[in-house]
Amino acid sequence: MSPLTDGLIDAILDASGLYCPEPVMLLHKQVRELPAGGLLKVIATDPSTQRDIPKFCLFLGHELLEQQEEAGCYLYWIRKKLD
Repeated sequence: MSPLTDGLIDAILDASGLYCPEPVMLLHKQVRELPAGGLLKVIATDPSTQRDIPKFCLFLGHELLEQQEEAGCYLYWIRKKLD
């Protein structure tokens, strides 16, 4: 269980069953809708998200707070940049 509880999350993106590039495309759209500093939880099943989501965050300046793998499900907690 993550220390980032669901009560603190502003939005959840469930990209389960989707494959590259769809999870990152949906992530980009969802992040744009978040307020600055907002917290997004991403749920994915595509293993390529382990590479793509950290790169997305690094490239755009968002903070990947945590990532976990649980039984073929990949979980990410992303804080949208403030500016």
